[in-house]
Amino acid sequence: MKLFDDDMDDVFHALSAPVRRKILDALREAPGSTVGAVSACFPISRMAVQKHLARLERANLVLSERVGRERRLYVNVVPLEAIAQRWMDRCTRRTASGLLDLKRTAEADHMEEQDEARTA
Repeated sequence: MKLFDDDMDDVFHALSAPVRRKILDALREAPGSTVGAVSACFPISRMAVQKHLARLERANLVLSERVGRERRLYVNVVPLEAIAQRWMDRCTRRTASGLLDLKRTAEADHMEEQDEARTA
């Protein structure tokens, strides 16, 4: 699937808001959540969450499925993968992935050291 520049603009615009990225994180952790369940995770109104979800759906980052009266929400990673493929070749992705793993490990080790220092 090839995303056109307009589609990528929509994705970048949708990802520009921290609350929308947090909504995607919430849906990644709990796929199939309802709007109400997602709204309960944020200190903003349900209407505000619905507006953010609508923006994410326009960018094709969130897919919804009707189940009875409920609307189940899921993250669609295809647009993100298309963006990654546009700017990264396989070799670069492996290197970047390895660097991210190293960063996470170093940060986790640092946090453990801080916890040990506090308890000592």
